[in-house]
Amino acid sequence: MIFNAIFDSGTTAFMILSTSLVMLMTPGLAFFYGGLAGKRNILGIMMQTFVSLGITTIMWISFGYSLCFSGGEGGIIGNLDFAFLNGVPFDQAFDAANGKNYPTYIFVAYQMMFAIITPALITGAFVNRISFKAYLIFLVVWQIFVYYPFVHMIWGGGLLAQWGVLDFAGGVVVHCTAGFAALASVIYVGKRRDNKSLPNSIPLVAIGTGLLWFGWYGFNAGSELAVDEITTLAFLNTDVAASFAAITWLIIEWTHTGKPKFIGLLTGAVAGLATITPAAGFVPLWAAIIIGISAGAVCYLAVQLKNKLGWDDALDVWGVHGIGGLLGTILLGVFAVKAVGGQSGLIDGDAIFFGKEVAAVAIAAVYGFVFTYLMLFIINFITKVKVSEADEDLGLDESLHGERAYDDGAL
Repeated sequence: MIFNAIFDSGTTAFMILSTSLVMLMTPGLAFFYGGLAGKRNILGIMMQTFVSLGITTIMWISFGYSLCFSGGEGGIIGNLDFAFLNGVPFDQAFDAANGKNYPTYIFVAYQMMFAIITPALITGAFVNRISFKAYLIFLVVWQIFVYYPFVHMIWGGGLLAQWGVLDFAGGVVVHCTAGFAALASVIYVGKRRDNKSLPNSIPLVAIGTGLLWFGWYGFNAGSELAVDEITTLAFLNTDVAASFAAITWLIIEWTHTGKPKFIGLLTGAVAGLATITPAAGFVPLWAAIIIGISAGAVCYLAVQLKNKLGWDDALDVWGVHGIGGLLGTILLGVFAVKAVGGQSGLIDGDAIFFGKEVAAVAIAAVYGFVFTYLMLFIINFITKVKVSEADEDLGLDESLHGERAYDDGAL
């Protein structure tokens, strides 16, 4: 009775569902990456993804949520007032005055799922080259010094929020920071000894894509943090952008290679999902179509550029997530409509907002890249970042984890 008197049960249920969908994206990412990896490195890449579920949760409850969402108004990072959720009662309403009449705990959990998947995105770039010890240090340090500050600055009332920067669901906070961190990681660790290995299971990639696409509805629509017309707009924009991007990528690659590639279709869909993320609740449906087409074309070209430059980004994290997040944030600055999300973009007459979005995503890209490179350099003094040639040749599944994804006769 007390619960029903205080909280909106429908909105609370929606936020629980959205949180669950975003959580599902992490296993989905593991399947996506696991299918793309060579058969000797399936478990290694999936382990790096799944372990974030445990470690990031511990960090988030201990101090991560507090650093992101307590204190530090107009600054770069928050404080430790909410460490271990001290001062956050389980029956406290999040923001009832603004229609967000659900327990703060579900907001804590929702944001935690974003924190879990963001560093896991980076792992696809350095598949079969990074030691597990080095990755665990990377997982902890990168969140503290890259992810938490950008969450606070944009979503926690910090510096970029004060500037007027918008990011609906993580184009800057999630995809740009992770994508350019991935590029720095690739440049630091160098090429794989065998960079011609084929995906071990395209059906597994398809399953992962399906879970990511499904989970992305919670990622984007849930980021309205309420149930209203913007929630439904973000939901539809998400699907439309992913669909247009998938078909655009398919057509371009078909034209380029002479064959329609299933992995290309799946990768294009993920590119569209990443690119619409910052703009999902701020642009009209027609803009989502343009953003989706742009994502399919630009991210495909980014992957081709990566190949031409010899960057061994094994699973195209930079080309899909880094460039997708950057492009989506810039296009938010172009297509935002005040009548939709309360902010005008370039075509709606606000060139200043466009400039702010460009500046914010540029800062995120440069900082994410530079800090990640320096961090790996320092970690290498603590424990070797790159595995030995012998371990790489054997495969990380067996050399680091002592396990195999399949019996010898299976593949």
